Amino acid sequence: MTETGVFDEAGLGRVEFSPRRAAKLGIVGAGAVGSTMAFAALMAGAARTVALFDINRAKVEAEVLDLSHGIQFMPMAAVTGSDEIEVLADSDVIMFTAGAKQKPGQSRLDLAGSTISLVAAVLPELVRVAPNAVHVMVTNPVDVVTYAALKISGLPPNQLFGSGTVLDSSRLRYLIAAETGVAVQSVHAYVAGEHGDTEIPLWSLASLGGVPLLEWTGVGKHGPLTAQLREQIAHEVVESADKIIEGKGATNYAIALTGTRIVETILNDEHSVLPVSSLLDDYYGISDVCLSVPTIVSASGVGEHLAVPLSADELGGLRRSAAAVRAVARQFGY
Repeated sequence: MTETGVFDEAGLGRVEFSPRRAAKLGIVGAGAVGSTMAFAALMAGAARTVALFDINRAKVEAEVLDLSHGIQFMPMAAVTGSDEIEVLADSDVIMFTAGAKQKPGQSRLDLAGSTISLVAAVLPELVRVAPNAVHVMVTNPVDVVTYAALKISGLPPNQLFGSGTVLDSSRLRYLIAAETGVAVQSVHAYVAGEHGDTEIPLWSLASLGGVPLLEWTGVGKHGPLTAQLREQIAHEVVESADKIIEGKGATNYAIALTGTRIVETILNDEHSVLPVSSLLDDYYGISDVCLSVPTIVSASGVGEHLAVPLSADELGGLRRSAAAVRAVARQFGY
């Protein structure tokens, strides 16, 4: 809601509220991630219109019909979809979820070539129909794809970024909460770097209810997080997607909630700090690569990258992550 100040006859000020501008969320891809993200965004009331685009006409029309039948149980919204790109015209935010499907045992970087080709075919048309939209890449390998998408689109770096390690950070917080017996909402921790094998848990920044995690002595039956436990947690964060894909073929619920959180941050102009993947420019000496670091996200997209204090090991890991992502991007001419 938008506040507007007015005065009554007695000259006393009061605040009235006018309805928020009806925002439109566009989603590219009506597969497991895209359709679940549409559902999550509708349930959260994140946008007044949710539009799905997919080249499979029967699939996208079926998803729209299924979602529309449940509209009475959600905050008021409209759902539309088509195999024509114009369905996304004038979107405020576009979430790009389409891409090659990751198979068990396949790394995210293995998906780069086919996904970049898809982005090259679709993204220019997205920019044509929604030139003012904030574009969020939610397809793997997200860091390489985001970098290529910036080059393909010509959009300014603030207007296009990737979902990055927002989901990885949520996984990290969940696992820390499970080991410490503290509610996940009271755990503050970030994963930085690549959304993939070289990602870096920022243990030196993590805290539980304001207590630095590295100083946490435990509560009740839960002891401190030893170096061995931290290593196990970090490994499980990296391996989480593979475990889910092996069991059911795709990850969709958590990434849909992650995407919805990003959408809300943009449409509500929250200036929230999220570890999204965006173009770095002399971030601790790292430039010309898209990686995740704590970043201010608002209605204009990506804002300032926060120069959070890093340990020597964390900084070294971030630089190795940058080198790995940059090397893959170069393989595809970016």
